[in-house]
Amino acid sequence: MLRYQDCVALSDLTEEEIEAIAQHEHMPEMAALELGSYLVHTEEGIPMIKRIILDDIEEARRRGHDQKVLQLKLVLKHFVDTYPSIVKAA
Repeated sequence: MLRYQDCVALSDLTEEEIEAIAQHEHMPEMAALELGSYLVHTEEGIPMIKRIILDDIEEARRRGHDQKVLQLKLVLKHFVDTYPSIVKAA
């Protein structure tokens, strides 16, 4: 039986990236993991994930959650570093 951590490893996303998708889409983390895994394996999906993280940063900024803004900026940096050619082309 697969554990949550096994699914995360298979998704090619970090837990923080999955959490950002869950927050943005208002869904449980397991559903966000499935959605994120699908998106990250498509050329069109990678820019969508980047946009989700950017939206989450803006929402945290609007709410005055400075610590969350910093954490999400690190998530964004890692994501862009992981998928540089596809993210920058979009």
